[in-house]
Amino acid sequence: MTALSLGLVLASSVCHAAWNLLLKRAGNQEVFTWAMLVAGSVMMLPLGVVLFLLYPMSQTGYWLVLTTVVAHLLYFILLGRAYSKGDLSLVYPVARGIGPTLVPVLAVSILGENVAPPAALGISVIIAGIFLVSWWGRFRQIIARPSVLFRDAGVGYALLTGMTITLYSLVDKQGVAHVQPFLYLYLLTLGSAIGMTPYVLYRRGLAELKLEWKSNSWSILAAGLLVFLAYGLVLTALSISRVSYVAPAREVGIVLGVLMGVFFLKEPFGKGRVLGSSAIVLGLVLIALSP
Repeated sequence: MTALSLGLVLASSVCHAAWNLLLKRAGNQEVFTWAMLVAGSVMMLPLGVVLFLLYPMSQTGYWLVLTTVVAHLLYFILLGRAYSKGDLSLVYPVARGIGPTLVPVLAVSILGENVAPPAALGISVIIAGIFLVSWWGRFRQIIARPSVLFRDAGVGYALLTGMTITLYSLVDKQGVAHVQPFLYLYLLTLGSAIGMTPYVLYRRGLAELKLEWKSNSWSILAAGLLVFLAYGLVLTALSISRVSYVAPAREVGIVLGVLMGVFFLKEPFGKGRVLGSSAIVLGLVLIALSP
């Protein structure tokens, strides 16, 4: 993994953890998610128009954008529900942890990528760290009764969110090969905002939309910029590096998410989260050193 792609991924992780913190602190997570997508689409409209004119898209590009919009609609809806049910320091590691478990396997089998031994070890260490962060102190209970995971609504929604992350990661690796990365990002942001509108209006109504904007307008605007920047950096990294490396490396953001949950939201920080966070950082170093 090159120094440039690693730097892009690390910067993205900071932005990603920050907008997830803002989302967790929102009054209504589903409305906030929709509002930040709308805000990002409006603020980035000039850039989107310029890129659309400068970089014509092929038919394949349009189909890939449509596919990622559907996947991101599921992602944003499920993520909002997960945060309405569980802690940031639990939901964030679980949701982000499914991707590095599945993406490298699927990238090798579907996209034909190869993974160097140090990177394979790093990916394994990151996955182990994620499980330590998420389920420390509950291993015996989980082994005895695996169904306990699905009775925790926050964890259940986080697991489903992670599956959508796996889907859109693979789609987006192909997408940035056919569409300029920031144009691709703008279209998926705009498409997700438009797609969520009927859902949010039906479930929440105008009154809740107005209340959330009045209560958190500055946070919504900040999140709109952060979500655009966070994923724009990842798409740029995907255009120059392997998805099987980029997806696990992004999970350094789990450490940031856990720390933000502890320091800003006063969530618990036990031995498992210390060990797990350390393992994630070690795994990232191994991937960074891989060819």
